[in-house]
Amino acid sequence: MFSAIRSAARVRALPPLGTAKTSFISFRLAPGHRTLVTTRYTQEHEAVAFDDATGVGTVSITDHAQESLGDVVFVELPAIGSRVGKGDQIGAVESVKAASDIYAPVSGEVLEVNERLNDEPGLLNRSPQNDGWLCKIKLANPSEMEALLTAEGYKQVCDS
Repeated sequence: MFSAIRSAARVRALPPLGTAKTSFISFRLAPGHRTLVTTRYTQEHEAVAFDDATGVGTVSITDHAQESLGDVVFVELPAIGSRVGKGDQIGAVESVKAASDIYAPVSGEVLEVNERLNDEPGLLNRSPQNDGWLCKIKLANPSEMEALLTAEGYKQVCDS
């Protein structure tokens, strides 16, 4: 009986759904280890989230790009194991409005592609930089990240 009353009191003490504040951390912690993930952008509306511990960049399109494209119906992805140079075409996105090539924002080897996009190309519209990532590239030269746009620089490109 008392446990039911305590449970009911706890439920009433919780904030309504959707009002709880959450915070996100931009790095992952492991015992004695810190990994910094940096996201940079290209003027062609690609993004790369670089994990400095693994040397791997996750390539995606930006939210601005998916809005411009409209409903995505097909995604062409690069081949796993292929070597790409910065600026090389690595795939394409087709939507009901247009088709657009995807360019490698960095040089390296394609380690993984997002196979979910073959069956669910709409992930690019719903979550372009999270669930809708395109491929993961092991960077040949991590210093290439410095030449890409910061979030502020990319915002200026979109606003102009």
